[in-house]
Amino acid sequence: MESYVTTNGEGTVAASGGIAASSRLRGGRKWIGALKDFSFALPALVFMGAFLYYPLAYSIYISFTNWNMTRPVKKFVGADNYTRLLTSADFYQSLKVTMVYTVLDVAFTLGIGLLLALLFNVANSKLYAFMRGVIFMPYYISMVIAAMVFTWIYNGQYGLLNYIMGLLGLDGVNWLVNPATVIPALVAVSVWKGAGFAMILFIAGMRGIPQEYYEAAAIDGAGRAQQFRHITLPLLSPMTLFLLITTFISSMQVFQSIDVMTNGGPLQASNAIVYWIYTMAFSEFKTGRASALVIILFVIILLLTLLQWAVGRKKVHYEG
Repeated sequence: MESYVTTNGEGTVAASGGIAASSRLRGGRKWIGALKDFSFALPALVFMGAFLYYPLAYSIYISFTNWNMTRPVKKFVGADNYTRLLTSADFYQSLKVTMVYTVLDVAFTLGIGLLLALLFNVANSKLYAFMRGVIFMPYYISMVIAAMVFTWIYNGQYGLLNYIMGLLGLDGVNWLVNPATVIPALVAVSVWKGAGFAMILFIAGMRGIPQEYYEAAAIDGAGRAQQFRHITLPLLSPMTLFLLITTFISSMQVFQSIDVMTNGGPLQASNAIVYWIYTMAFSEFKTGRASALVIILFVIILLLTLLQWAVGRKKVHYEG
């Protein structure tokens, strides 16, 4: 079917003008709508710009200077701060301390959290709910308070831990004075605080797995161990990846427990990078070099996080 529309020249011009005006009106409304949406995000953007992006950009600038807090003058020195740090044995010692602490903290926090989740994943039980609350409670305790309490527990002469070891016929240990035991002692504090949080998230992940999978596996003759390996672990992988990345980032920035319990000692055995940044900036007043160390740590964390994400997401299984 063909249709024909005839009109005079004036009508055609008027119609074209009306369509153009309508198009401009719709464009104006879209622009106003986009501006309104942006206005809602503007306070958050201003806050992030003032307290996140500006300090980061200013730190990058300072890292290329020789600024010392005792002197107001900043002299541009190029990559000298980075060169000195990356060729320093102290940097690699501090990086080693940080990585050892991080690996132990991540492994034990996630491992113990998963074991506790398997143990206390019981619905409709007041006793188990109470126990989950008790285990989760340390997560809300300040790290400073926890570190002060554990400092007394680890005391070599009259600490609670050595007293219990004495009752068992074991020799006491100077936990925070011996370079071989100081990192495990610090990791234990972090695991005590963080394992309950990992447990809660793992329980949430387990309860999101449909029971039909376990019933079908049981019908096919799969035991509890096989069900855990082939159903629970794969379907917990999204939660595991989330906990892995967040715990890794937190562990790489360990500071408060070291500041309260060891001050980086003994013999620099617990001198993690963030604590070294603090002493370099506020004890030695080498602000420029400390800023360079901040940027190096930022790059290391970013690259390792991206690596974990790239490797981990290939093994993540989403239900459905």
